[in-house]
Amino acid sequence: MAKKNEEFVQQITSRDVDFPQWYTDVVLKTNLVDYSLVRGCMVIKPYGYAIWELIQSELDRRFKETGHQNAYFPLLIPESLLQKEAEHVEGFAPEVLWVTEGGTEKLTERLAIRPTSETIICSMYSKWVQSYRDLPLLYNQWANVVRWEKTTRPFLRTAEFLWQEGHTIHATREEAEEETIKMLNVYREFCENVLAMPVTAGRKTENEKFAGAVDTYSIEALMHDGKALQAGTSHFLGQHFSKVYDIKFLDKDSQQKYAWQTSWGVTTRLIGGLIMVHGDDRGLKLPPMVAPKQVMIIPIAMFKPGVLDKANELFDEIKKAGIRVDIDDDDSQSPGYKFNECEMKGIPVRLEVGPRDIENGTVVLVRRDTFEKITVPMENIADTIKKLLDDIQKNMLVEATKARDEHTYPATTHEELMDALANKKGYVKAMWCGCTECEKELKAQTGATIRNMPFEQEHLSDVCALCGKPAKHMVYIARAY
Repeated sequence: MAKKNEEFVQQITSRDVDFPQWYTDVVLKTNLVDYSLVRGCMVIKPYGYAIWELIQSELDRRFKETGHQNAYFPLLIPESLLQKEAEHVEGFAPEVLWVTEGGTEKLTERLAIRPTSETIICSMYSKWVQSYRDLPLLYNQWANVVRWEKTTRPFLRTAEFLWQEGHTIHATREEAEEETIKMLNVYREFCENVLAMPVTAGRKTENEKFAGAVDTYSIEALMHDGKALQAGTSHFLGQHFSKVYDIKFLDKDSQQKYAWQTSWGVTTRLIGGLIMVHGDDRGLKLPPMVAPKQVMIIPIAMFKPGVLDKANELFDEIKKAGIRVDIDDDDSQSPGYKFNECEMKGIPVRLEVGPRDIENGTVVLVRRDTFEKITVPMENIADTIKKLLDDIQKNMLVEATKARDEHTYPATTHEELMDALANKKGYVKAMWCGCTECEKELKAQTGATIRNMPFEQEHLSDVCALCGKPAKHMVYIARAY
């Protein structure tokens, strides 16, 4: 049996041997996705989509608790509408996919398949907003977008992906700026408490901000291979789009004013981050809050009288308690194979029950996060599992935070910065002068970028680690996905 188990695990390449191959093995062998016939587009299979549904559910609840409503806007955007805002369209131009024919007729105007929805939504807001009484508009949409990427990888970067995009409009700058930070903090709390994924929140540099934004803020997560992943963004758009698309309102002082706007979003890329932060050489390791199956019951010697009946009895009790549970009663596979399958799919808790367990009134629970095996009474099993799932959720955040912190390196000089980027995997935190040319030179020399200027600033030194000029900000630097 041991040999069979070893061979089964070998289906997944070791993370430390070939991380990109490990990632591909995991997303394919755990049935999260499959490749489609369209270049760069993935098919999200039921197990992968179930994770997205749980993400969507948790986020949607948070959005509604903060006063937002869901709406839906068209997939197709007229070229003339997109072209109205030069900076915005220039930022997306290389990735826009165009529709030029409808049926057998050539269109008189090209239609863009949305790379993002600011333009189409702004065109509607200009119709809907007339008075300060109409504000704020706090709308979100769950949708798909298309960006014709050159290099793709499932979840991380695909030509078509799923996301949510919030678009809000306000009477004052202060309200819009408050909204921008509020929604970034919603993302931050969600990533840490639901995905068990620690993130660094802060402002993007001018060079890295969203096309058309006044300020862009991001949450950044560190992956196992030492690269950063931009997990979510929130943009303060100012009055930029309002002036282009003529979104004006009559204020309380009877003056016509341009509205203030925000936009913010996260995507299915979060699933990629989830995989790379928590996964190991056995496969997925899912936090209980987004695990499609939180518990897998595996009957041992289920051909013996009473075993399958007891397993089904436990299943009913656990399911009734609101826990996502399944039972593997496939008689064509050995328990060892099922154990490995359960681990590969990242199911947080495995429950084993056999004739001896039934005789003793106990079951065996195995944690996916630590592989700890404990024997517990069958009585009040649902309560026991709930406590265990809660502990796993918390422990996964603790372990991921520890891993991030252990791979974050301070650099106060140019030599320390270059050495860290060349020889260490992870974040480098350093002081920066705020100069765009300095930032561009860093990327040209190392391929690394300033991920953001964190809200929690530290004073590491008085000078920029890149150029030696007086420093203005502490920044996180890393190569990124």
